[in-house]
Amino acid sequence: MTVAPEPTWPVPPEGGWTADDLDRLPNLPPHTELLDGSLVFVSPQSLFHLYAINLLHFGLLQAKPPELAVIREMTVTLGRRDRPEPDLCVVPRAAAADARQTTFQPTDVLLAVEVVSPDSEARDREVKPRKYAGAGFPHFWRVENESGELAVHVFERDGATGAYAPVGIHRKRLALDLPFPIDIDLTDPQRWL
Repeated sequence: MTVAPEPTWPVPPEGGWTADDLDRLPNLPPHTELLDGSLVFVSPQSLFHLYAINLLHFGLLQAKPPELAVIREMTVTLGRRDRPEPDLCVVPRAAAADARQTTFQPTDVLLAVEVVSPDSEARDREVKPRKYAGAGFPHFWRVENESGELAVHVFERDGATGAYAPVGIHRKRLALDLPFPIDIDLTDPQRWL
């Protein structure tokens, strides 16, 4: 009987990993993030997570003005020890012009979207919104699974406090004027896949 070799885990350097390390470390699982100098490995995602990303990605692509791009699952370098990967983000098209790039800068991000999963609840509800607001992202959406239905929690960054202020919770339909006019039917299963 052949025994599979034990996996080798990367050992962090003193002081933790840096944002640049994500591009240099070999054999990292897809969608590895860096938060506070620690590598975060993502668990396999549920169909709800996939559906929510697909639906919002499609809706944002249809609604966005031509000078913007909607990007799935690409990191943003917030600082030396933070490089999270929003499920979706909206950036200026000019910021997404280099096919070799692996990350965006915080000033590029107009909107970040996180779909909450059981293994990422604290990160998506507390850690990432705080970091995104601190980095200056003007808009943030947190998507929750409410008995199989999407609930999109919409936040705008308050320029005076630097924190996110809740704008509303959208179920069934996501109709907004900012960051650009958006009207997405959140109940249409044909647009999920």
